[in-house]
Amino acid sequence: MALSGIDAVVFGVADPDAAQRLLDDWGLVRSSAAPVPLCYATRDGGEVIVHPAQAPDLPPAIEPGSTLRELVWGAPDAASLAESVARLRAGGIACAAGPDGAVRLRDPNGMALALRVSRRRPVAVAATPANGPGAPQRIDRRAPVHARAAPATLGHVVLFAADFAAMRDFYTRHLGFVVSDEYPGHGVFLRCAARGPHHNLFLLNRPGRPGVNHVAFTVADIHEVIGGGIAMSRRGWKTEIGPGRHPISSAYFWYFHNPLGPPLEYYADDDFCTDAWQPGTFERRPELFAEWAIAGGIDGATRRQARATEESGRGHA
Repeated sequence: MALSGIDAVVFGVADPDAAQRLLDDWGLVRSSAAPVPLCYATRDGGEVIVHPAQAPDLPPAIEPGSTLRELVWGAPDAASLAESVARLRAGGIACAAGPDGAVRLRDPNGMALALRVSRRRPVAVAATPANGPGAPQRIDRRAPVHARAAPATLGHVVLFAADFAAMRDFYTRHLGFVVSDEYPGHGVFLRCAARGPHHNLFLLNRPGRPGVNHVAFTVADIHEVIGGGIAMSRRGWKTEIGPGRHPISSAYFWYFHNPLGPPLEYYADDDFCTDAWQPGTFERRPELFAEWAIAGGIDGATRRQARATEESGRGHA
């Protein structure tokens, strides 16, 4: 399969100073000292790049306000990149290489996409082994308490699809993404390759209103989801929803509001799929978004639930 995952996300924001505070607190590593654009990286080298919203070299936004302006997909090597480009052009999709070597195009939402040979590097993240009755995996050592998160990868992006059928067709037929699970006519979980994490992209049907639902970062395990989330709460960032667990994908999650625009998510322990994975079809219901979830998050000082009502309004149902 020609693509291997998300290589970079590029934002345009109204308040770069607030964005810098957020990214420092989120646990990313500053990868450039230049003040514009802000450049940060995950542990595997995935890039988070932040420009002022009015920067002339940014692609147009697909929604008002601070938001994701370009989504960069990585290919494992030059031959795989060429394969993706050939597939796009054979399907009549306009794309062109820029001076940086990336091939640029737009999806049916109008989202700017770039394809490039991946700059990410392999990273091994050791999840904490779990003990079960009669099957201990963690022996003579305690499970950790994380003081903060250190995101390993850019895991997935969720887009609101203005024309759901066109978006589903574009990513499956023209970019070769594989369906992992689906709410027929309402949402589809897609992965770049047959063998890999449950999804790199999730499309949600929102007729006539393109947008970005959230951007998600992988961490090692549920302990890092909780530790990272509590650290964010302690620094004053507002929870959208979480912590909780998705029954579709099996992942533990915690979402935060932030000055980049779309919520950011910490998540861990999602399903890993191969050719043997059997895609499921599901009715879109709140209990299939979250098997369980804490509304309002956990207060960083008390370590107790912050409030009792969920206020996201982002379509997480």
